[in-house]
Amino acid sequence: MPDIPVTVVALLCAASLAAGWIDAVVGGGGLLLLPALLLGLPSATPAAAALGTNKAIAIVGTTGAAVTYARRAPVDVGTAVRIGFAALAGSSAGAFLAAGMSTEVLKPVIMVVLLGVAAFVILRPAFGTAPALGPAGRRRKLAAIGLAGLGIGFYDGLIGPGTGTFLVLALTAVLRLDLVSASATAKIVNCCTNAGALAMFAWQGTVLWRLALLLAVFNLAGGTLGARTALKRGSGFVRVVLLTVVLALVTNLAYEQWVA
Repeated sequence: MPDIPVTVVALLCAASLAAGWIDAVVGGGGLLLLPALLLGLPSATPAAAALGTNKAIAIVGTTGAAVTYARRAPVDVGTAVRIGFAALAGSSAGAFLAAGMSTEVLKPVIMVVLLGVAAFVILRPAFGTAPALGPAGRRRKLAAIGLAGLGIGFYDGLIGPGTGTFLVLALTAVLRLDLVSASATAKIVNCCTNAGALAMFAWQGTVLWRLALLLAVFNLAGGTLGARTALKRGSGFVRVVLLTVVLALVTNLAYEQWVA
């Protein structure tokens, strides 16, 4: 574990807690946690170490949220598992290619992803609020396996931030789920993508396990609380918080990339 000031560790713990909560409600906790790791870890730390550590943290919070959802929300577990297996394969392939990526390449990519998510949140505030339209047909399920499984799974292993959000958006659009059901399904799929990517990062030795263990405790607490919040209140009120966080991170990353 690199030498990190206590104040920075405390801020990373707070970011991990908030990321777990956001990820459980609407997805996209990695949009907060990964940039926080990139900014908080010493500059000499490889970008792959931040990616691997992020996966080790996220899988704990995602699992906690998935268990909470599965107990109380309607979820087609069979479809979720099929998408999850495809996502595991995609994320493993993405993680294999991610080892050679540098922070200088990663930060601009994350900024583009952040801006895309922000634009969607602004332009489609009512997305996913309508009740589910009933069980999806075979074609829609196959499309979800290809898009949400292989496609977003590959992205999750390669880069990661926003995977939960992208899964929720894809599952809502393709399977015609309401936002809460899509979030619940996305958590199960996200567990698989995180597992595939983490296995690859662990094999490559790019996980800071001691730091990951500490931050995972906070991420688990945030994920469990976030799932309960979504089930009780829905996700509409979180959109403003998510948009604020996204825009703040874009500004911060842009400053670090081109000004500092």
